[in-house]
Amino acid sequence: MLDTTNRVIMVSGASRGLGLAIANRLTAAGFIVAAGVRNTASLEPSDRLSVHRYDAEEAGSGEAWVSAVASQHGRIDALINCAGINPRVRVMDEGEDDLDRMWRVNVKGPLRVTRAALPHLISSGQGRVINVASLAGRRVGSNVGYAMTKFAVVALTHGVRQECWDKGVRATALCPGYIATDMTAGETEVTREDMTQPEDLAEMVEVLLRLPNNLSVAELLINCRKEAML
Repeated sequence: MLDTTNRVIMVSGASRGLGLAIANRLTAAGFIVAAGVRNTASLEPSDRLSVHRYDAEEAGSGEAWVSAVASQHGRIDALINCAGINPRVRVMDEGEDDLDRMWRVNVKGPLRVTRAALPHLISSGQGRVINVASLAGRRVGSNVGYAMTKFAVVALTHGVRQECWDKGVRATALCPGYIATDMTAGETEVTREDMTQPEDLAEMVEVLLRLPNNLSVAELLINCRKEAML
């Protein structure tokens, strides 16, 4: 297993929910975390946590975040694309504003920041990309718009694996079901207690970051309930 010492991990969406749980877990484990958040006042920096402005919907924001992290820390060893939104978009709904915004935040944002970070990840020799997708990217429920973007995130992950494997970069699509965060606050299909807890999922992210190059996980499907199709 890889050591955590001095490894710099970029985490988007780190001010709340799963992103915050991941940032807390990784700093406690000895990593250096560069948090990407829309409001930099939402997190208090520390010796293992630097806070940077990043808006996944904004063109150029990901590139600026990567540049700032590389300048401050001198290296980037991993990128965790966790920022995302899930307004409900069904096939028969009128209008495309919510779908367009999901594409900008859930797909184009991760693509842009990944492109910018890859030269640094390649230089690491043990670069890691973890894209927080969803089980919605493995099957389609009522929110087809969200599922479409998460299918795309899984595809992005495999694109990184295909293009950068020989350069020492490993990529994983992390595909959870219901997580007990504010994103699922209105869900009634599964109780909060029965949902996957963000702290438990964050521990699994730490394990993924510590796996050596010859022990790579392409997709990690995580569920809090039985689904026959998965």
